[in-house]
Amino acid sequence: MPASYWKLSSFYFFYFASIGAFMPYWGLYLKEQGFGAGQIGELMAIILATKIIAPNVWGWLADHTGKRTLVVRIAAGMAMICFAGLLFHSGYWWVAVTMALFSFFWNAALPQFEATTMNHLGKSTHAYSRIRLWGSIGFVLSVGSLGAVFETVGVSWLPWIVLTLLGALWLSTLRVRDGGVDHSGPEPETLWTTLKIPAVILLLVACFMMQASHGPYYAFFTLYLEEHGYTRTVAGYLWALGVLAEVGVFLMMHRWLPRFGAWRLLALALLITAVRWGLLAGFVDSLPLLVVIQCMHAASYGLYHAAAISLIHQFFVGRQQGRGQALYSSLSFGLGGAMGALASGYIWDGLGPLWVYVMASGLATTGFVAALLGSGSRQSALISSPTSRTNGF
Repeated sequence: MPASYWKLSSFYFFYFASIGAFMPYWGLYLKEQGFGAGQIGELMAIILATKIIAPNVWGWLADHTGKRTLVVRIAAGMAMICFAGLLFHSGYWWVAVTMALFSFFWNAALPQFEATTMNHLGKSTHAYSRIRLWGSIGFVLSVGSLGAVFETVGVSWLPWIVLTLLGALWLSTLRVRDGGVDHSGPEPETLWTTLKIPAVILLLVACFMMQASHGPYYAFFTLYLEEHGYTRTVAGYLWALGVLAEVGVFLMMHRWLPRFGAWRLLALALLITAVRWGLLAGFVDSLPLLVVIQCMHAASYGLYHAAAISLIHQFFVGRQQGRGQALYSSLSFGLGGAMGALASGYIWDGLGPLWVYVMASGLATTGFVAALLGSGSRQSALISSPTSRTNGF
C-alpha cells in the first residue's frame, strides 16, 4: 500500500476509536452524573445539532482557502482542548456548553477529511472503503474493550479515555497533506445550482431520514439493553459486533459500487435499516435476534455510508467538494441525528422505550422511499456509470 494509505487510515482509526469510546457510553456517563432521559436526549442533541452549522462553516473556509488539512488540524486540536472541560465540572449547563464547543470543532474535522481522502484517491474513489474500514476497526477495538473496563473501574473514567484518543487523533493529522482537486469534469456555477437538482434533494432527504432513525440507537441503545437486563460488557460486545459487520461490507464495496450502483445500494441499506429497528422494538429480549440485528449494521452504516459518500462526491465537484461533504454531514448526522435523539428522549419518557424504535423504523422507511425516487430521476442516470479504475489503491 502507498504511504498515503496509512496516513489517511490512521486518522479514521483514531477518529472512530474516539466515537467508540464516547457515543455508546455517553448516556451511561450522564445517567451516573444524575441526568434523566429527557436531559440525556437534550445533551446528545446538542452534540449532533452542532453538525448543522459547524461543517458548513469549516467547509466554506476549506474551499475558499484551499488549506483543507490545516482546517482539519485546527479542528482536531480545538476539539481536544474543549473536551478537557469535562474534567472540571459536571453540572447540566457546564456540560451543555462544553459539549457545544467540543462538538463544534469535532464535527468539523471529518467532512473535510473525507474530501481530502477523495482527492487523494483521484479516479479510484471506489477504493475509499478500504481506507475507511480502519475507522470501523478503531471503533470495534474501542467499544469492545471498554464495556468490560467500565464494569471494573466505572464509567467515570470516560472523559480521560476519550481525551487520550483525541490527542492521538490530533497527532495523526500532522502527517497528512492536501490532495489534488479534480477539475476534469464540468463544475456548476454555484452551490445553489447543485442543490436545486431533484436527485440531490432526494439524496439529502434519504440521508436525513437514515440518521434521524439512528438517533435512538446512538443515544439510548446501551440504556435500552440495561433496561432489559444485559450487562455493559454484553452491550459493548453488541456494539462491536455491529461495526465488525460494517467492516465486512467496506471490504466488498470497491466491487459492489461499480456492479450495482450507489443508488440501489443506498435504497437497500435503508430498507434493511427499517427492518432492523422494527426487530429491535419487538425482540430486544432475545439475544440470538440481537446478534442478527447488530449484524444488520453492515447495511445501516457500512452499505449506506459508502454509497452516500460516493453520490455526494459525484454531485458536488471541484471547489464544491468541501461544502458538499459538509452539507451531507450537517443535514444527516447533524440535523437528522439531533432531531432523532431529541425526539427519542421525549418518547422514551412519554410512551416508553419500545416506541422509540418504532419511530426509528418509520423514519428509515421514509428514507427508503426517497432513495427509490432519487434512483429513478434523470440526473441520477447521468452519474450512474462507475468511475474508471486506476492502480493507486
